[in-house]
Amino acid sequence: TPFNRCYVNFLFLWIYIYIYIHFWNKWAQSTLKNALQLQKLNQNTAKNLILFLGDGMGIPTVTAARILKGQLSGKSGEETQLEMDKFPFVALSKTYNTNAQVADSAGTATAYLCGVKANEGTVGVNAAATRSQCNTTQGNEVTSILRWAKEAGKSVGIVTTTRVNHATPSAAYAHCVDRDWYSDGEMPAEAIQAGCKDIARQLFENIPNIDVIMGGGRKYMFPKNQSDVEYPGDKKHFGTRKDGRNLVAEWTNRMKNKVQAFYVWNRKELMSLNPNNVDYILGLFEPGDLLYNLERNPDTDPSLTEMVEVAIKILRKNPNGFYLLVEGGRIDHGHHEGKAKQALHEAVEMDRAIGLAGLLTNIHDTMTVVTADHSHVFSFGGYTSRGNTIFGLAPMFSDVDQKPFTAILYGNGPGFKVVDGLRENVSTIDYQENNYQAQAAVPLSMETHGGEDVAIFSKGPMAHLLHGVHEQNYIPHVMAYAACIGQNRDHCMSSNGASGLGPALASLTALLTLNHLFC
Repeated sequence: TPFNRCYVNFLFLWIYIYIYIHFWNKWAQSTLKNALQLQKLNQNTAKNLILFLGDGMGIPTVTAARILKGQLSGKSGEETQLEMDKFPFVALSKTYNTNAQVADSAGTATAYLCGVKANEGTVGVNAAATRSQCNTTQGNEVTSILRWAKEAGKSVGIVTTTRVNHATPSAAYAHCVDRDWYSDGEMPAEAIQAGCKDIARQLFENIPNIDVIMGGGRKYMFPKNQSDVEYPGDKKHFGTRKDGRNLVAEWTNRMKNKVQAFYVWNRKELMSLNPNNVDYILGLFEPGDLLYNLERNPDTDPSLTEMVEVAIKILRKNPNGFYLLVEGGRIDHGHHEGKAKQALHEAVEMDRAIGLAGLLTNIHDTMTVVTADHSHVFSFGGYTSRGNTIFGLAPMFSDVDQKPFTAILYGNGPGFKVVDGLRENVSTIDYQENNYQAQAAVPLSMETHGGEDVAIFSKGPMAHLLHGVHEQNYIPHVMAYAACIGQNRDHCMSSNGASGLGPALASLTALLTLNHLFC
């Protein structure tokens, strides 16, 4: 009867509402229970340190990558958790350079690796160094946490999807007033004559025997015009070095006495190695940057996750622990090109690597930090409905030009397109294609960085010290403190292992004594 149907419908509605409310309440209560456990702080000494750096991974990118990750597994996406979302502590990082409100990747790398803010375009030098002026290098060098770890007896590694001599990794070992001096082939003659060294050369000379080096940048290691092993007929991939040096051959010869050292240039060679039988590895998988993960050839190019797995299995053999820098560097490149799909898939791949690193290490003795160097003018909005594909259209037309628009947009960049004097109609093109350039408000050949704060996710020993809003250069100081390396060692000598006040109290006592004697 109509009455019975109405009753049944009402009953189903009531059950649905009950389940719906119960679901959210149960989830919130579970989250609360986990949060209460954080009052038991992990104050162990960190044996291992891992820094995951998502180049250009601003907060909008994190959110969009979360949705993409969920949608790739058949979910609506918004409720999905990235691996970094599961970290118990979150802070914000102020990314500006000493001479730039909106930062670049070189000055920021110096901050989160060397502990001091620096000028844009410079790596491993302080703010007294001026970009491209070779004579401002000497005396202004600053050392990185990778060096501090190496000097403390730990194994160290660098894994990146960019060139190993790109801005982010280079700040870990180089002191250079110009991030673009990849090899001497990119340096002005006067800088070479003045004694400045290119970044590729510094990779092998500044910190002897970095245990793990993996990424791209092969052409910067070989003599000018030497053909590439993978692309022998493509001149743009030929060697660039004017000094005629073969840095790979030099590394191989130097490592001859270290019987477990390997140079590899493709995925097959990398995956054939048994990490238990490897102490040192140099992996250069492309002449320049690695290919985007969506375009990667799985037969020749390893994924970021695969490189991280090999790296950790090699580094963790050291009883003193390790420091590992991992860069998801092509998130940044995707955004610069206005290719949001490439950028977000790079972010999802880095998150996959973060998850694997968690399985290969122990939260009790491994501090893991995930952050970005800067953001981008990337955004998504438009009142999209729950589960709307992250690369899809907003559910409305513009009330100005009566055309549809995608949820993802850029503030500037190459996606600015005008057809017959009007904004391009996106419904006439494939806006979900891998290399689609999302529409931008201002025309630029390359989209720019964004200036807002970026997130810092942390877990493991002393992770609670990353809280609130911090200057970006604070990050390596916390990591060094957690591991008792660099200038942060005194607290490790105290009985409780947590007090860092000893040196300060000693200094205060000395000042009071002097005051008593002379005043």
